[in-house]
Formats: sequence, C-alpha cells, structure tokens
Amino acid sequence: MVTIYSRHGCHLCESAIETLESLQAELNFEFEIIYIDGDEKLEKLYGEQVPVTHIGGEHHDFWRVDPDRFRSSLERHRQSQ
Repeated sequence: MVTIYSRHGCHLCESAIETLESLQAELNFEFEIIYIDGDEKLEKLYGEQVPVTHIGGEHHDFWRVDPDRFRSSLERHRQSQ
C-alpha cells in the first residue's frame, strides 16, 4: 500500500497525486491519501514536507514523486515481501 500525506490546497500534493494516478495502471498498486490538516501529530511530523510518500509503511520521499525513483522503490518493496 502506498500512502501519501497531504494538505488541502497544496499544489505539490496535487501534482504528486496526479503522478501516482498516472502510474497506477502500469504498476498495479493502490494508494490512500491522508490529509494532515488539523491533526497535530501529523502536522508536527510532516508539516512543511508534504506531500510525504510511504511505500508499505516506510518513508519513500517528500515534496515530489519522481516516477523512476518511485518505480524502483516499489519494485524493491515488492521483492522484499
């Protein structure tokens, strides 16, 4: 499972979500969006770094989703399962 921590109205977050959506058919993965707005704990963890992407519960990246880097990280995660 891929998780993206986001904020409402965040242009980088919107771009990252669009990138993940464009990769879904090719790479066959599900993702969830968790909005950190109003969650004190998540805002403290990820406040200025959103979007933050996790793959299988492990930190992958922040600010942007690079398609090549995401592909290789997802593949490594799948091989370790």
